[in-house]
Amino acid sequence: MADNTILIPAAELAAKNKAHFPNENPEYRQARNALLAEEIELRRHIERVAAQRRALPPGGEVTKDYRFEGENGPADFAGLFGDKQTLVLYSYMFGPQMAKPCPFCTSILDGLDGEAPHIMQRVNFAVAAKSPIARIREFARGRGWRNLRLLSSANNSYNHDYRAEEPNGDQMPALNVFVRRDGRIHHFYNTELLYAPHEKGQDGRHVDLIWPLWNMFDLTPEGRGEKWGPRLAY
Repeated sequence: MADNTILIPAAELAAKNKAHFPNENPEYRQARNALLAEEIELRRHIERVAAQRRALPPGGEVTKDYRFEGENGPADFAGLFGDKQTLVLYSYMFGPQMAKPCPFCTSILDGLDGEAPHIMQRVNFAVAAKSPIARIREFARGRGWRNLRLLSSANNSYNHDYRAEEPNGDQMPALNVFVRRDGRIHHFYNTELLYAPHEKGQDGRHVDLIWPLWNMFDLTPEGRGEKWGPRLAY
């Protein structure tokens, strides 16, 4: 259904902003209100994109019986849904040949470990990596993760099938969403920005919406920078 809501121009809303801060000058306020108008437009666009994403029809049916190894034993794909109709599965770049897991993925999961209990009130959420489950668990304990559901995909083709593994075995980060409808499981969404062509100087930035680190830097005058990246330890 089309949204026929007539929106007030963002610049008009920004001009009515009453938030002022100590000792600011007119130049600052003018520039800040211009930025505020853009932020209002950005919020609107994010909401439009989210609505378009929610309206996606079911994708391809999941016909393989993927078997994962969980912390409490084997786990079949359908069982990952539990009593929910939606499953979010993050592919963690931590393959058996990697000396250490990806620090970027680890940064994402540092944040999601705290959010996991909230997420799982509405959908089920798990993290799968290609390493054996004992290795994944050992790293998770050292990291202090307590809430993530961790899985090993070492003995199935899930990573390959859902864009989390290159043909040569290199691991890729991927976030996939699956839905269960009328007893069938369908793929719903993948963060495909990683695979799409992008402008010079841009990376895929496919999971920015779940990665608070970069969004925090975007609020600062230093920005994201060009060379810094998260590490496993500092």
